[in-house]
Amino acid sequence: MNRSRSLQALRLVTISVCGLAFLLPIWWMLVTALRPQGEAFRYLSLGVWSFLPNDPTVANFAAVLHGPFGHAIFNAAVVSLATVVVGLAVCSMAAFALAAMEFRGRTAVFAIVVVSFLIPFDAIVVPLAQIMRSANLQNSYMALVLPAIGNGMVVFLLRQFFLGIPTELREAALIDGLGWVGIYLRIYLPLSTNALISGAIILFIGQWQAYLWPLLVAPSSDFKMVAVAIADMSALQTVRYEQVFAAAFITSLVPLIVLWVALRFFGASIATTGSKE
Repeated sequence: MNRSRSLQALRLVTISVCGLAFLLPIWWMLVTALRPQGEAFRYLSLGVWSFLPNDPTVANFAAVLHGPFGHAIFNAAVVSLATVVVGLAVCSMAAFALAAMEFRGRTAVFAIVVVSFLIPFDAIVVPLAQIMRSANLQNSYMALVLPAIGNGMVVFLLRQFFLGIPTELREAALIDGLGWVGIYLRIYLPLSTNALISGAIILFIGQWQAYLWPLLVAPSSDFKMVAVAIADMSALQTVRYEQVFAAAFITSLVPLIVLWVALRFFGASIATTGSKE
């Protein structure tokens, strides 16, 4: 009994130390963002004391929110939310067709979907950007949203979840005269809340942290995303590191809040994705 308690205590201490190690960079980023101008690296030689705030101020947060970075946050929120809404609609319909409907070539289509999210986006970003320019979609929200709405990972996740829904429900609905649209809207979607939330997390975070694609198709200041805005702040002749850290902390805080709120739904859906082939 004593040995078991000792192992549990050791495990708890180990998990706590690992958690603090992961939180340490975020804490240092926050402390640096709260420092007055010109004091970002002043306390590095003091060791552990560099992780404690000295004369904290929120002026850096106010400066970045009232500058171009504030507009970048608005752009990122619009693009991310639009991607979640449209992307979930597209991906869920594709997953429903692959899971519930019998048609020739279904296995081949599913294989293409799996391969699509195994190919790095960087490998196709240049020709995709050329397509957007040819369609005169450069510097627009549509150019930022379109490539992300057909997410192969989300289709795979939802399809695997849909396969776990009893086929008897679908067959009974067909006998009662309910069409495929009704089955999709009234049976599959209401039973897949956890999987839909997980797909929304994947789509939202993917767009929120995007850098290369917005840099190529939306170089205009009116459509810059948060990652590009932070890079621009770091490229200035006089870099205000306290403001850079404030912007980076805000950018990191949003997905942390989203994940914290939806963590239990994400875990529940992941646990059931392989329940049925």
